[in-house]
Amino acid sequence: MNLDEPPIIDLQSDDYFMGEAIREALEAYRRGEVPVGAVLVHEGRIIGRAFNQVETLKDATAHAEMLVLTQAQEAIGDWRLEDCTLYVTKEPCPMCAGAIVHCRPSRVVYGISDPKGGAAGGWINLLQSDNLNHQCAITRGVREQESLAIIQQFFREARAKAKERARERKALDAADEPEDVDLWSE
Repeated sequence: MNLDEPPIIDLQSDDYFMGEAIREALEAYRRGEVPVGAVLVHEGRIIGRAFNQVETLKDATAHAEMLVLTQAQEAIGDWRLEDCTLYVTKEPCPMCAGAIVHCRPSRVVYGISDPKGGAAGGWINLLQSDNLNHQCAITRGVREQESLAIIQQFFREARAKAKERARERKALDAADEPEDVDLWSE
């Protein structure tokens, strides 16, 4: 073994930590939630991990980023997450980006961009706004294809299930309709 060669698995790399966020996204997928996962890292250690739980908790704010920020704050014992990096499989929405800015991590790394609703450069960029009290460095596109494949498969299956339910409702409605009977013919 040559000690000058890089390790086979770099346990400190963006690739590794995004893999952990992807594991969280897969758990969301398994539970029927939109498959977004996140981990928060401080000094090379994961101090929080979460996945979307909007449906499970019946809470529109239960995004992976919001949940992981709360866990990390508890782990550190402070609301400030300075010198931390947030890894998330999909670009944060405006709600999550606002919370991220207030918690002050130094960096956000994400997989998939969201040009319609992302707030880390997709639609708008709250994470680097001059008008807010903090700015985060952003790294985009880490393990993008894996994150994209998971979310695309989830929505493909959701559309197929919705079509099937619509067909079933239509069949039930047709079965409930009375047959045309000519009451005057007898």
